[in-house]
Amino acid sequence: FFFFFKMSIYDSEIFAYVCITVVLVQVSRFLLAGLYNHFLSVKLGIRFVDFKYLGKWAVVTGCTDGIGKAFAEVLAKEGLNVYLISRSQEKLDEVAEEIRNKYKVETKTLAIDFSQGEEIYNVIEKHLADVEIGILVNNVGISYPYPEYFLDVENKDELFANIIKINCTAVVNMCKMVLPGMVERKRGAIINMSSLAAEIPNPLLSVYSGSKAFVEKFSVDLAVEYESKGITIQTLLPGYVATKMSKIRRETWMAPTPKTFVTEAIKTLGVHTKSTGYFPHTLMGYVLNNMGSKLSNMLVMNTLLSIRRRALKQKSKA
Repeated sequence: FFFFFKMSIYDSEIFAYVCITVVLVQVSRFLLAGLYNHFLSVKLGIRFVDFKYLGKWAVVTGCTDGIGKAFAEVLAKEGLNVYLISRSQEKLDEVAEEIRNKYKVETKTLAIDFSQGEEIYNVIEKHLADVEIGILVNNVGISYPYPEYFLDVENKDELFANIIKINCTAVVNMCKMVLPGMVERKRGAIINMSSLAAEIPNPLLSVYSGSKAFVEKFSVDLAVEYESKGITIQTLLPGYVATKMSKIRRETWMAPTPKTFVTEAIKTLGVHTKSTGYFPHTLMGYVLNNMGSKLSNMLVMNTLLSIRRRALKQKSKA
C-alpha cells in the first residue's frame, strides 16, 4: 500500500507537469499564431491579394456607416471603384460623394432593402451585369435591438425572418451573383462578415449568433470549393466594434473604430480564410473558449443581462 501510495504521488506529479506543459504549449501556439497572423505576415509582406489585379470594382453592401463604410473607403484608397449597396439613397449619395472627392475613384449606388423578397436580387443582378467585380464585401446585417430572451423578443416573427434574410440569404445570393464572373476571369475575392458571436457563447442573441455561425461555415466551405479557381473567399469574425449596431460610442482597445478594425482586417485577406481581423478579438475568443463552457457562459450571460437591464430601463423612460 505504501509503495502504491508513493507511486500515486509520483504519478500525480508527472501528470501535473504534463498538464502544465500541454497548457504552456497551447498558449505558446496561440501567441505565436497570433503574432504571425496579425503582425509578422503583414510586416514580411506575406499578402497574396493585389486588389487592382482582381478587378476594377468593389461591391460593398451595408456601406453607409460603420464597418461597411470603412471597407468602401479602404478599397477606394487601394484604387478600386466602389459600388455601394445599402437601404438609404440619401446616405448612399453622401458616402459616394465623399469617396469620389477624397480618393478620386468612380462610385455607383443602388438603394436596396435586403429585408424584402427575392425580387430584389433580380434588380441587383441587372445593375451589376456589366460591372467587372474584383471584390465583394457582404457586410449588410442586423441584430436584436438589445439582448433578450428568445420568446420575449418584440415582434420576433418579423425580426427573426429579417435576420435570416439579411444576414444569411443576402450572403448566399450575392455570392451566387458575383462568382460566375470571377470564375470566368479566374480571379476575385469575397469577404463575408460573420461575428465572434458565431464561436463564443452568445445567449440572449441566439438567432443573430446562429445566423453568423451559418455565414462562417458557408464561407469556409465555399473557400475550399473555389480556391483552385483563383477566388479568395474569407470570413471575418470581429468582436465588438464601435458602430451604431453595437451601440458602443467610444473606441477602446477591445472595441476599435470601424476604420481601425478594417485597416487591420484587410491585411489578413489572402493570408487567412477565417480571421477575427483584429488581434484583441482573437485573444478574447481564445480566452472565452478555453476557460470552460460553464464559466464562459456565465460571464457572457451576466454581461448581456446587464446590457438588457439598461436597455429596458431606458425604454421605460421613453
